[in-house]
Amino acid sequence: MGGFGFFLIIIAFFFLYFVLVRPQKRRQLQQQQMLNAVKVGDEIVTAGGMYGEVREVRDDDDVIVRIAPEIDVRVARRAIAGVVTAEPEELEAPEEPEPTGPTPGT
Repeated sequence: MGGFGFFLIIIAFFFLYFVLVRPQKRRQLQQQQMLNAVKVGDEIVTAGGMYGEVREVRDDDDVIVRIAPEIDVRVARRAIAGVVTAEPEELEAPEEPEPTGPTPGT
């Protein structure tokens, strides 16, 4: 019976590894690749929710981001939450014109 319990513990460890650890490592790798690929001209969003355009990428652990005209800030590279991709404008349905005539029953 003791061997069966040990076998269940080993199975539980493998299950936890594939369900919790592996996906987390994959997300960390994707985040690191995104941070390494940041280049001048990219629009980014920081972990604090500020949007801006990358003006300069430095060799050390920071980038210069323009958040408003003539306002550049230094941001730690690890504080970049993501690169904003240009979304295609959604096609809006044309508004139906309101009827312009006598209303029935008046």
